[in-house]
Amino acid sequence: MNFLAHLHIADHCQSSLLGNLLGDFVKGDPSKLYNADVSQGIRLHRFVDSYTDNHAIIKLCKQRFEPNLKRFAPIAMDMFWDHCLAKRWHDYHSQTLQEFVDSAEAEITSTEEVLPERFVNMTSHMWQGRWLESYSDLDNIRYALERMSLRSMRMTPLADCGVQLEQNYQEFSDFFAELYPEVLEQAIKVGKIF
Repeated sequence: MNFLAHLHIADHCQSSLLGNLLGDFVKGDPSKLYNADVSQGIRLHRFVDSYTDNHAIIKLCKQRFEPNLKRFAPIAMDMFWDHCLAKRWHDYHSQTLQEFVDSAEAEITSTEEVLPERFVNMTSHMWQGRWLESYSDLDNIRYALERMSLRSMRMTPLADCGVQLEQNYQEFSDFFAELYPEVLEQAIKVGKIF
């Protein structure tokens, strides 16, 4: 799952939006850096990533990618899951996608927590560029993957993953419809433990 899904899952579980968005930016024990709510959100983010990365559906999706792209499939699929969620947003939330994103932005940007500079820079671009709403268009997912591929030579093949998403679009969309309710259910169960 990517940014939009992590925010939606946080909202669904009444968990910290900030913590769930921070999950990829914080290493180690989050309770040494953040309050209990934010730390719980980071832990929920990590659980969701682990759960989805190890799910049988991800293994099936990886098999649909060209051999040289299989190691990049989880990244591409995370972006694709956000596309599916944005496209079917009304099935999962009572607010419009724009209302939800505006509310999430207001909550996250008003925090007094000390945040990693990389997180602040990324979210600033995300809010200004309205990335989360743009995910409903598959072309924007392809563009994001192409931009990510420019980060290093090692990531270059990621640019070709958009074609794989397009070629398997219906099957991957069906997988999302099966996977996402499971993720929401598991996140609620685990969220109560943290």
